[in-house]
Amino acid sequence: EGIPEDLKKIYVTAHDIDPQWHIRIQAAFQRHTDNAVSKTINFPEEATPEDVKTAYLLAYSEGCKGVTIYRYGSREVQVLNLNKDRAPEGPKINPRPRPERTTGVTERITTGCGKLYVTINEDERGYCEVFAQMGKTGGCASSQIEATGRLISLALRSGIAMESIIRQLSGIRCPLPAWVNGHQVLSCPDAISKVISSYTHIETSDAASGMGSCPDCGGQIVHENGCLNCHSCGFSRCS
Repeated sequence: EGIPEDLKKIYVTAHDIDPQWHIRIQAAFQRHTDNAVSKTINFPEEATPEDVKTAYLLAYSEGCKGVTIYRYGSREVQVLNLNKDRAPEGPKINPRPRPERTTGVTERITTGCGKLYVTINEDERGYCEVFAQMGKTGGCASSQIEATGRLISLALRSGIAMESIIRQLSGIRCPLPAWVNGHQVLSCPDAISKVISSYTHIETSDAASGMGSCPDCGGQIVHENGCLNCHSCGFSRCS
């Protein structure tokens, strides 16, 4: 909105172009290139298997040496998103207030930044808060750790499952990893997830497993659905 129609006709976006013209422009480059030309053929969300078949056959007949197609919305995380497809906001969740009395445990774990003390508390309704503190006070790390604990506690009192919290924290990397009892602690958030998982006996099957860094953005690569994927930018070894 706000862009003149004459400019929209000149500067079209990927989803404004019919798949056959994606292929034909690739073929035009391919005719004058010895190596294979790489291009993504964007399909709308309602594309059918027959549409994909037609595109592959067209690419073959036009002399393309390879073709990659992507159907919009076929992954939970994708790089190209349309604003009009944003989900409407759901009802606001008001977290329950912090109880006056809780019971829990504090566990010490070694990180690359120093010793981290993680406290997990619960009340009669279940887990209600997690907070952590470095052995040394002050500094940027301590403030970020405090913020992490506050957000975890807010999520727990808002009804977020502990499994989801562990999954989000696990595998986050920092430049100073540490080794604890033969296991690598990648960062302070990763340490918090390990303490929570150990105390609650909750294990997530798709938690990050040290598969390396994303070649595009440097984020954590995870193995899921038979492929190596990056949740940060949408990179996938299978694409």
